[in-house]
Parts: sequence; C-alpha cells; structure tokens
Amino acid sequence: MRRPRGAEFAPGAYVFPGGVVHDEDAEWGDDVAAAAIRELFEEVGILLARGKGRFAQARDCERVRELVAGGSTFGNALRSCGLEPALDRLVMLARWVTPVTMSRRYDARFYIARLPARQTVHIQPDEVIDWVWATPERALRDPAITLVYATRKVLESVAVDADVNILFKRIRKLKSVPIVEPRMVQTESGWEIVV
Repeated sequence: MRRPRGAEFAPGAYVFPGGVVHDEDAEWGDDVAAAAIRELFEEVGILLARGKGRFAQARDCERVRELVAGGSTFGNALRSCGLEPALDRLVMLARWVTPVTMSRRYDARFYIARLPARQTVHIQPDEVIDWVWATPERALRDPAITLVYATRKVLESVAVDADVNILFKRIRKLKSVPIVEPRMVQTESGWEIVV
C-alpha cells in the first residue's frame, strides 16, 4: 500500500500494512498478532477472522466496517458478528528493530498470511492512497514502486522462493524468527545502513 505524501512515516512509499499495538489488542492473547490483524483490516479492509466454523467473508467485512464507523471498537465489532481474529493464519516472517541512533524507534514484526477467499481490498483513504498486488520480483524492480529499506529487504527475503507454498513451508520450519537490527555506519561516501 502507498502512504500519503504528508504521512509521518514513509511518505509516498509503498509499505506493508502496519501500525501500533492498542490496549484492546491484548484481549485476544497475542497483542502484537491481534494488532497486525486489526491494522490490516483498518488500512486495506482484509479481515483475518473466523467464527461459527467459517472464515470471514465480504459481508462480514462490510458489517465490521459499519460497526467501527459507528463508534464500536474493532474487538466489539468482531464479537457482534460472532467473529474472532484468526491469529493462527499469521506466520511471522521477520522482526526488525530500528538502529539505536534513530530518534524514533520501531520494533516491527512482519507476517505472511493468505488472502481470504471472496475478500477484496477496501482502503482507508486517509492512510492509503494506492495499493498494488505484485510479486516480490516486480515490486523490487518496478521504478514506480518506491520502497523503504525494510520493505525492500523483506521482499528480497521472500523473492527466493519459487511459489507461496514453498515460502510458507520454509518459514514454518524456522526454529526462531530472525531479529534484524540495522546499524548506521559512516563511510567515505556517507552514511550507510548495515544489516
């Protein structure tokens, strides 16, 4: 998704949906994964949730959107629809922590998940100005897709797999999720990020 030019974080760049953990996310047991599911829904309208033996569908997405627009919290909207976050659908790919020299620090988790059947993107206009489905290879080589450093490196890490099934299999085999802590290093040509 593309951030607005006036955004505080990554203005004008294409990034993955994301945000911060809210107090309400803790009620689902894993506040970071619950926040990822909430942010995914808030920014691009994809709902990783299930209830009554079925996965959320487009009509569920619309109802949750209506309830949230009416003032409900995301968690209460889910419960009203008989849904709960499908935390098991997220597979953590990587964790990035910003360099200690940065005035603003982030500890970001990157997850992969499959797009639920019969759901479509529904962007939040004040946070997203464009979106694109693209292979990692296309996103990495297309000059029209401006990427921040972490997004580029995450895409490079998944581009090595021939298809998404191989990617999921490889990531699920990891004994621990890599923590990436880039450093800023001054070289003869200026400051560089070193991983």
